[in-house]
Amino acid sequence: MIKIALPKGRIAQESLALFERLYSGNFVFDDRKLILEHNDFTFLLVRSQDVPTYVFHQAADVGIVGLDVIEEQEANIVRLLNLGFGKCKVVVGSPVGKSLDYQKPKLKIATKMPNITRKYFANKAVSIESLKLYGSIELAPLVGLSDAIVDIVETGSTMAQNNLKIDEVIMESSAYLVVNNNSFYEKKEQILALYNELKKITATQ
Repeated sequence: MIKIALPKGRIAQESLALFERLYSGNFVFDDRKLILEHNDFTFLLVRSQDVPTYVFHQAADVGIVGLDVIEEQEANIVRLLNLGFGKCKVVVGSPVGKSLDYQKPKLKIATKMPNITRKYFANKAVSIESLKLYGSIELAPLVGLSDAIVDIVETGSTMAQNNLKIDEVIMESSAYLVVNNNSFYEKKEQILALYNELKKITATQ
């Protein structure tokens, strides 16, 4: 039995759709249930940000989660396969009509992803103050809380609707298959079989 952590939302839905194509039956969570057992798999439905934690501590053998979450959490887990769906970008954004002033002693950046933000600006040798927010990131520069934001975008339409523009792309992200280090050795045959099946089906998409 392989335990698989899935993030609530679209990535979980697309992941389960892949399993339905690979294995017989309906891979659907019952209403309000957080655990689904089917064939040789047990699926755990968790918050996206918690997937690396479940995998790192071996509460799950395997996880499927966005690369942006993996980079932000900095967990010591094995990245096995880019599944190619759930695509988005992590970007720097600021109000339309304004440019980022890198001459300021310290830029204020609002974000849900302080680790990615810190590393990106450190590599540019830019001093920042990172403001950790949990929602409505786009509001921060509009009311003077921050100079800019670091956020996830798919099409950029939400930023445009809030009179923000994309200044820089930090990274591109998509869903990855990740594995606990110990589980990879303890259940290597099962995990590699799953990896090979997923690799074949994602290669045709």
